[in-house]
Amino acid sequence: MNKFQSWISAARIRTLPLSISGILVGSSIAVAQGEFHAVIFSLALATTLGLQVLSNFANDYGDFVKGTDNEDRIGPKRALQSGLITKKDMWLGMILTGVITFLFALALIYIAFGHKSIFYALIFFILGLAAIMAAVKYTVGNSAYGYKGLGDLFVFLFFGIVGVYGCYFLYALEWDWKVLFPSFTIGLLSAGVLNLNNMRDRESDEKAGKNTLVVKIGPQKAKKYHYILIIAAVFSMVLFSAFTFTGIEDLLYFVAFIPILRHLNRVMENTTPGNLDPELKKLALSTFLLAVLFGIGQIF
Repeated sequence: MNKFQSWISAARIRTLPLSISGILVGSSIAVAQGEFHAVIFSLALATTLGLQVLSNFANDYGDFVKGTDNEDRIGPKRALQSGLITKKDMWLGMILTGVITFLFALALIYIAFGHKSIFYALIFFILGLAAIMAAVKYTVGNSAYGYKGLGDLFVFLFFGIVGVYGCYFLYALEWDWKVLFPSFTIGLLSAGVLNLNNMRDRESDEKAGKNTLVVKIGPQKAKKYHYILIIAAVFSMVLFSAFTFTGIEDLLYFVAFIPILRHLNRVMENTTPGNLDPELKKLALSTFLLAVLFGIGQIF
């Protein structure tokens, strides 16, 4: 594997569809309301992808430094653990990715707000900085929140509320409480993906001192928690449709509920942590499918 391929591996391409699901949902609602702006969409997409790649680099770095990525870990080996990239190079990669992402975020804020609202521009500037810090601090540093069982909360906030509602606001520049429901859906499903990851790695995480929520509550309660996440996500999206229904095309995303609910059944019946690894990809792609189908329904 050459250097370029090593960085592609470290970026973990399979995680990117989940990260842009919120942008697709927020943008499609804006389209339905006649508020879409192609440049805002492009910059929001670039910023989100940058944040996800930064988070992946930082997780690789933080877990390696703390010794969490070891022979006990069930999931695929990461770049530092495999020796494909050095610690120094990964740190430099994090800095470069963070700077590029920050520049995308600044351009996005300027295009969205310009001179229309300095107040909202400042709020989104702070949110941008917070998102970059959250991407890094999940596993990096002594106060890494992923080691304190707070990862689920941050994923819900940044993938859901900020990702969907924040994206919608960039277009519309006005509040709409109904958009909170699809925000909850994407946030809850994203938290579900993280929960699967932590269920798979529970034993190795516990040995390494990574106190994820799954480590704190145990495997059985983690399954019940996963059930609540998925069902609440489905319910939230249905609520949005109940408040905004205009035609049968609004319900096209119901198709995505089929793989999501089948996934839920497999997780509830699972007894082997290693078998949860393919479910990570399935839930992430099912969330992306939901976002795409929801978007099509909103546009048409």
